[in-house]
Amino acid sequence: MSAALHIEWIKLVRSRLWWITVLAITVGAAAGGLFMFISLHPLKARDLGLLGAKAQLATLEPTWPSYYGLLAQTVAIGGFLIFGMVVLWMFGREFADHTAKDLLALPTSRTTIVIAKFAIAAAWCLVLTIFLFTLGTALGTVLGIPGFGLRVCASGAGRVVATAALTMALVTVLGLAASIGRGYLAAVGVLFAVLFTAQIVAALGYGPWFAFSVPAMHAGITGDQDRPTAFGYATVALVAGICVSATARWWQRADHAN
Repeated sequence: MSAALHIEWIKLVRSRLWWITVLAITVGAAAGGLFMFISLHPLKARDLGLLGAKAQLATLEPTWPSYYGLLAQTVAIGGFLIFGMVVLWMFGREFADHTAKDLLALPTSRTTIVIAKFAIAAAWCLVLTIFLFTLGTALGTVLGIPGFGLRVCASGAGRVVATAALTMALVTVLGLAASIGRGYLAAVGVLFAVLFTAQIVAALGYGPWFAFSVPAMHAGITGDQDRPTAFGYATVALVAGICVSATARWWQRADHAN
């Protein structure tokens, strides 16, 4: 396992993926800072052309809890795209680069390889989450959001990290899709299908029970009055368990001759 983890980490840091994902998460933090600047200084923002005459950010209060909620929503929506990119790359690249057969010929358990891929993907997603929270907190401090304190910071960190954990659990479905589809294309299709379906289900009012709507609702995108149910959280764990085990089983038993 240690050798498999080391190799997967080397693949990641020597690729372009790490700086692309860092850049993407930086854009998310910058967008959150921009929205908070508009909320703090609406008149100045309008003078600078950042806020149209009819535009409004009615649900965004110039407070740290509201700002951390915005960062959590960034992790839930943008994070699914970014974290999903990491997972589908970890699995899809082996087929796109025609290295899957070589990988399967190694004297290492196929299950170990799958677990190592998911573990490194989760570790990198956690690094991105910490980077987002740290950068976002720094931007909020520069903007002068009132009421900062250790308790508020700890509460915000818990909210962002919990949302990230829920999102990480769900993107395991992309590892399964990339494996079955033997490349990126199928996983990208599943990625967009999941995003669209989650939005539709949430709009119909069934989001609290639907796994792929849970992270955004946990982050508060629909308000504090509409939270996921215990069943919704359980389905997230169920999806992660099924996808990881199914991916490992596919790598063990699927025909890789073609």
